[in-house]
Amino acid sequence: MKKVDQMNVIPFIDIMLVLLAIVLMTASFVSQGQIEVTLPESSATSTTDPADASKNVLITVAADGQYYLDDAPITLVALDEQVAQLTEAASVTLKIDADTPFQAFVRVTDILNQHAVTRVSVLTETR
Repeated sequence: MKKVDQMNVIPFIDIMLVLLAIVLMTASFVSQGQIEVTLPESSATSTTDPADASKNVLITVAADGQYYLDDAPITLVALDEQVAQLTEAASVTLKIDADTPFQAFVRVTDILNQHAVTRVSVLTETR
C-alpha cells in the first residue's frame, strides 16, 4: 500500500485562531471619537449594538459648548441640516461632556425631535 502525502493544516489553523483572538481583543479598544469629553456617570448598562456602527452618527458636545458631528466641528444650523438628511435606519449617539450646560443637551435633542430621529443613545461611564 502506498502512503499518500497530505498537507498538514493543523499548524495553519492554530496560527489563524491566535490571529483571530488578537484581532478580537484589540477591536474592543477602538476609541469612540477623538474629542476629549468627560462622560457623565450612570449605573445603567449599554444596550447599543456595536454591529450597527456603520449606521451610527456621533454628535459630541464639548465642555466649552462646541458641537461636533463625527469629530468634525459643526454649528447648530449645520447640525440641523445634517440631521434632516439622516435615514430612518440611522441611529444617533450623543457624547456630551458632564460639565456641559444642560441647555446644550436640550438644543441637540430638540433638533433630533424636529426630524423624528428615534434611535438615540447617550454615552456614559459606568459607576
